[in-house]
Amino acid sequence: MMDDAFCFADELGPEKIVHIHQPALGLKAILVIDNIAAGPSVGGVRMAPDVSLDECFRLARAMTMKNAAAGLPHGGGKAVIFADPHMDPAGKEELIRAFARAIADETGYIPGPDMGTDETAMAWIHDETGRSVGLPAVIGGIPLDEIGATGFGLAAAAKIAAPHCGLDLKGARVAIQGFGSVGTHAARFLEREDAVLVAASDSRGTVHNPDGIDVEALIRFKARGQSVTESGMGESGDPDMIIGVDCDIWIPAARPDVIHAGNADAITARLILQGANIPATQEAEEMLHRRGVLIVPDFIANAGGVICAAVEYRGGTEAVAFQVIDEKITANTRLVLQRADAEKIMPRQAAEALARERVEEAMGFRRRSNKAGKGG
Repeated sequence: MMDDAFCFADELGPEKIVHIHQPALGLKAILVIDNIAAGPSVGGVRMAPDVSLDECFRLARAMTMKNAAAGLPHGGGKAVIFADPHMDPAGKEELIRAFARAIADETGYIPGPDMGTDETAMAWIHDETGRSVGLPAVIGGIPLDEIGATGFGLAAAAKIAAPHCGLDLKGARVAIQGFGSVGTHAARFLEREDAVLVAASDSRGTVHNPDGIDVEALIRFKARGQSVTESGMGESGDPDMIIGVDCDIWIPAARPDVIHAGNADAITARLILQGANIPATQEAEEMLHRRGVLIVPDFIANAGGVICAAVEYRGGTEAVAFQVIDEKITANTRLVLQRADAEKIMPRQAAEALARERVEEAMGFRRRSNKAGKGG
């Protein structure tokens, strides 16, 4: 099957692409195992009605780069399930269990939670296959979404990046697109550094208050299943209103390609921390870089979740996970920004060079005949 994804294929991967179609169950899914040179791939299972092979491939490659940049003994992979994540719970369990059985023999891939899936979904997959990360604590996991591993990592990146672009985190105004599991915890951890949340958005709209928004109050409100626009904590608008909000730090924590050539000029922030995977097009990043906006790339800034998953996979504790996240993201953010300055290149170019060097070094230790299924 040909697809635009193959335009991105190179010597790093993909190792394997698996298409799953079980019409009787309404299951349609794709698994991309991109690279397993450093170890079995780790990557989330995304559920949405509009996913694609191209998106899955790009996300799998982002995981390859993320795991390599973080120095983890894992490659990159990703799975997407074409379905509504808000479907009937019983039907969702049946679909995810069927998906898990379909990938049971793909031992080069370790599933984790992603948009549309959570710790409960990982427990179903683990029950069927014996392998997944991001499990509920009651069965030995570290619930990375519940503890805010990715958001914690974003705050760690911010502490290094903010001074790099002349910002003081104390009083820095933060806008977050996607006030979900990543965005809420990013707001919480940045507030502990005395940053101020001034805007947040979800799929239904944006709330903006230049005087600041009570983060914990907004989190409690969202937990009741309501939109941020119904909180009464500021001016409300449509979801795109978040793009042009006056702020110092802008965090995309939603879908891919939300920043593009058509809206990049509206962003006022001096620092962008990419909480989502591939949240900006290449053209948009180049436009922002030319304007002097500092962008900490996704696979550097948002690696907290997969670092936590790697710690869990090896039997580590929550306390160890937070320590390792802080150490790795702090070191890698500093290294990438220093390299970008020294070589006069974009941070993404510096990050990709760093990650690629590590992947290629790992590939040098493997026989070319090794296959994805042998990665476990």
